[in-house]
Amino acid sequence: MFTKLAEVMLYVEDQDGAKKFWTEKLGFKVINESDQGDEMRWIEIRPTEGAETSIILFDRKVVEKFSPELNFGTPSLMFFTKDLDALHQELREKGVNVGEIETFSSMRTFNFADEEENYFAVMTG
Repeated sequence: MFTKLAEVMLYVEDQDGAKKFWTEKLGFKVINESDQGDEMRWIEIRPTEGAETSIILFDRKVVEKFSPELNFGTPSLMFFTKDLDALHQELREKGVNVGEIETFSSMRTFNFADEEENYFAVMTG
């Protein structure tokens, strides 16, 4: 039986650029960085220290070389925040490409893009 989602693999073109985006613009924390040689390096990040799920930043080209059978599409991730308006404003001020806040039934949400133009969403929760 599954008990939780532990990690999401995010394959990126520029690991250091992705790390900078997620930590400096979004406030995520680096939990672990590992360099296993043979170019295999990963960076584990989380939105807060207590978060259960991590995002692992992998170099897409390196992983493609070792495991070409994997799906390298960007996962559709939905994040939660307690103050959607404040987060939207903060990301906009930091130069993050954010969409307008939308309301669907009672759910308010907006999307944002990383530096590689991968889109993610956030909603109140």
